[in-house]
Amino acid sequence: MSGVWVFEDGIVRRADSDPPSGAGGSRPNKVLVHVPSGEVVTSYDVLERRLRELGWERYLYDPCLLQFHKRSTVHLITVPRDFARLKLVHMYDVVVKTRNVFEVRDGAPA
Repeated sequence: MSGVWVFEDGIVRRADSDPPSGAGGSRPNKVLVHVPSGEVVTSYDVLERRLRELGWERYLYDPCLLQFHKRSTVHLITVPRDFARLKLVHMYDVVVKTRNVFEVRDGAPA
């Protein structure tokens, strides 16, 4: 199966699957953070600037998607063109393909 998989506490799960809901029932907001600077990625301008610093470049034009490619790898980061549609699976895609540079953290409560 394709997708982004996460290994935590001896359990493998898809990054885009919702955790079991407890008494509260709602999943906390997650944010993508650029670890070296501590900057929260709040727009694609921020994400693209940080990826360019790492050697990633915009790849092909697609009306629905933004894609970034790094020449030294076979990796392709794909995110929806509308930042409001950025989901947890997209964040983990960035994290996995830019080891130790980005991470997903809990954001402010909704």
